[in-house]
Amino acid sequence: MTEPDGRDGAGLRAPFDLFDLSGRVAIVTGGLGQLGRQYCRTLAGAGARVAALDLRADDDAVARAFPDLAGSEACPLGVSADVTDRGSLETALARIRAQAGTPDILINNAALDSPPNAPLEENGPFESYPVESWRRVFEVNAEGVFLCCQVFGGAMAEAGRGSIVNVASIYGQVSPDQSLYQYRRDRGEQFYKPVAYSASKSALYNLTRYLATYWGRSGVRVNTVTLAGVFNNQDPEFLAGYEPRVPLGRMADESDYNGVILFLASDASRYVTGSNLTADGGWTAW
Repeated sequence: MTEPDGRDGAGLRAPFDLFDLSGRVAIVTGGLGQLGRQYCRTLAGAGARVAALDLRADDDAVARAFPDLAGSEACPLGVSADVTDRGSLETALARIRAQAGTPDILINNAALDSPPNAPLEENGPFESYPVESWRRVFEVNAEGVFLCCQVFGGAMAEAGRGSIVNVASIYGQVSPDQSLYQYRRDRGEQFYKPVAYSASKSALYNLTRYLATYWGRSGVRVNTVTLAGVFNNQDPEFLAGYEPRVPLGRMADESDYNGVILFLASDASRYVTGSNLTADGGWTAW
């Protein structure tokens, strides 16, 4: 039988209590995106008060993203902010503190990549990849994480506790497999997975290690999670090449990463910092 403090009769903490986030405040950047919505729901379901930080996080956008949670305590607080603008982030922090409290958890999820239907020059050969595109992707994927860590992570360090999860990618750990896009080149397109996304995601690993050592004595843990591709109605020819490349035989479902995010955000990982947790269906195991 479990005691009210979460310990059983033998004085042992109930295992599920390690994942309890009751009373904690979590920020998810890119909180209204495909994966951001999942992380918000997961953290709220574990008891956290969640702030969904996004460029378009007004009340209507939050209601559309979480229609079943509208009006409930589990509904995320929508906070409009630009991760590339420190002043915008400081304003967001002040609002979150006023409405929920000082953050305990930061999920750096916001990211920018060139979509498959981007202009030709963005998905063309490396030799002609626009430097403007390189700068724009780095501004969000690397500088945006840096600034969020400065503002929100700094508040955590001041409070003496917290967990930061920087969301990386298999394409930051290994090079993109350009053969997956051969079917597009075969039909006359000059299509290559661009360089900026990979390089920007690689930057997160050492930022994570730096901050883990810098803030370790301040009670702030900092880890990276490396994710693989998520199914989102991709071209069947792409899926035919991608899925056999994954040992588990499929792209990730949008809910597949919720467990690793909760693990790194919670006390279940309280002695884990400066680490990278790879959740890629086995992609990097080949």
